[in-house]
Amino acid sequence: LVSPDTWTLDQLLLERPGNDEIQLALFRDYPTNIEGYPKLQEYFRTSQVPLLAVWGERDEIFGPDGAKAFSRDLPEAEVHLLPAGHFALETHLDAISGYIHEFLGRVLT
Repeated sequence: LVSPDTWTLDQLLLERPGNDEIQLALFRDYPTNIEGYPKLQEYFRTSQVPLLAVWGERDEIFGPDGAKAFSRDLPEAEVHLLPAGHFALETHLDAISGYIHEFLGRVLT
């Protein structure tokens, strides 16, 4: 379902000089994100900021439990799981943009 043009564009961007080291540095840094979770979760609990999570229920990189977890600290969080994988924007753009438009229409008024 993902356009082959997307793969070509992604590969072109990945091949920019020095980008391989940038990507590896980001990959190696992922484990440090966990250290920041308690602070982020506390912010969610105290602020009750509006949150929209639209997620691919078959995402093998960022599983659906990650989206559902927002509701623990933000009971009013709006979580939508789509029949999609990691590239949900590529396969479900209209549905996702609809959720975003509706959400922003409510929270920005």
